Amino acid sequence: MTTPHSGATSAGDIGLGLVGCGAFGAYVLDAVACLPGLRIAAVADPDPVRARSLAAAHATDACGSLDELLARPDVQAVALATPPATHARMAVTALRAGRHVFCEKPLATTTEDAARVRDEAARAPGVLVVDHVLRYNPILRMLERLGAEGLLDPLRRFAFENDASDQDLGPGHWFWDPAHSGGILVEHGVHFFDAARALMGSEPQSVQATAVHREGGPADIVVATAVHPGGAVATHTHSFTHAHRCERQLMRLDYGFAEARVTGWIPTHATLTAWTDDAGAERWEQLPVRARDLLAVEGHTPYGDERVTVTVHRDAGSAEAAGGRGVSRSVPHRVDALVDLGGEPRKPYVYAQSVRAAFADLLRCARECGVPVADAHAGLTAVAVAEAATRSAATGRTERVDVPTAQGTSA
Repeated sequence: MTTPHSGATSAGDIGLGLVGCGAFGAYVLDAVACLPGLRIAAVADPDPVRARSLAAAHATDACGSLDELLARPDVQAVALATPPATHARMAVTALRAGRHVFCEKPLATTTEDAARVRDEAARAPGVLVVDHVLRYNPILRMLERLGAEGLLDPLRRFAFENDASDQDLGPGHWFWDPAHSGGILVEHGVHFFDAARALMGSEPQSVQATAVHREGGPADIVVATAVHPGGAVATHTHSFTHAHRCERQLMRLDYGFAEARVTGWIPTHATLTAWTDDAGAERWEQLPVRARDLLAVEGHTPYGDERVTVTVHRDAGSAEAAGGRGVSRSVPHRVDALVDLGGEPRKPYVYAQSVRAAFADLLRCARECGVPVADAHAGLTAVAVAEAATRSAATGRTERVDVPTAQGTSA
């Protein structure tokens, strides 16, 4: 990881104050320590030992609270690395103080609170970015680009399976307490509700969910199926029941004439299979020479060994029209493509760079008055889906996804 302050800073840099000096707070500071345009101004935590320890690691000052950070003129941006139930209150406080905000997901633990943050962000001078790291992942960004270019049809089905670890989540951990975390669908599921929304280009309309409880304990397996406009569907499965070494994740994306299989909750590897015509085959064959641009994410520094490989099997099928779901075309050529960021060993690097890219997005928008990729509305929508799914798991009914507008009605 980069050494703190190993790069030069200037008077025009934005000063960052971090709230929450636990393991994730330390991770965030390591990820952004040398990001151009940013300097670490101070850290805050009610535990003075943790605050002083992290402050010493980054040669900066320690504070005891968010209020202390906001009293400092050298803090122009605040990063929230605290438990989920604190996010909304702290984000609103920082925005009202005129600061930019980087908020760890979820934006809030309830739709009502997330809407309050969204509304505050809309009228505040500062920029708010939610740490939806999948928005800043090179593989998912490449898939979005291929869709925009027409090499991939609109996504019909998003299916994500997450066999996650509970090895470090003891019975008393805040993760299991909905009052603190919001529950699995809110605390963790928001990443993937948001990813589905980005890849599908639409907000879900309804959701049906099931929760399975371990004997005498909390829900540790949840499944949610969200229906998007146009008959598209996204299914999310999260199981916090595994040892670290047994974790595995798979995202399967059905584009009709093409399929992508993406591995890792921080994606580092993907395979694509597609059927196409002559013109499409030529375009697919050009992807390797475009790999740098296709995988580019501002603020995300390539490791250097990323690769895109494409093999076109010409005339692997008949030239006669093939059809499915009312779409018919001649697609005689099969494409096999691989996108590799270095596989599972590169996960820590890609994760840190995705956090860095989210901060770069915040800095860009602060300079240019732009809208972040993972903005407050994205954070609100993900929480609204998660809350509807949580209700559905409790009621056994399909629940409508209600995303409040700024006027307090539903969209």
